[in-house]
Amino acid sequence: QQQLVESGGNSVQSGESLRLSCVASGFTLKFYDVAWFRRAPGRQREAVSSISGGDGTTMFYSDSVKGRFTTSRDNAKNTVYLQMNNLAEEDTAVYYCAAFGGDGHPPGTWKTEARYHYWGQGTQVTVSQ
Repeated sequence: QQQLVESGGNSVQSGESLRLSCVASGFTLKFYDVAWFRRAPGRQREAVSSISGGDGTTMFYSDSVKGRFTTSRDNAKNTVYLQMNNLAEEDTAVYYCAAFGGDGHPPGTWKTEARYHYWGQGTQVTVSQ
């Protein structure tokens, strides 16, 4: 059974850091582009970041997290990470990872949820002042 499981969510204060993990089971994650999405209370889910399959040389970030969040992967551990620094209250959300098994994203399409084949259940991140 193919599955993605996120972990690392927590309650922190503004300015602190967290690292989220997304572990795959039942399939080899290195063959997939992996994105992070988040859903804040009362808002639609939005794309946060994406990292290409293989050696992960191509990454995309939303404007709201660029310069603060970094995504990376460890293929030996079948895991993708999201390092989140200088967290702010507006980063409070449930964070999801998603895997895309196609041949890369045409420009601007990495944010399209329908492109992703597998989704995790989410991990809660809460940031307070």
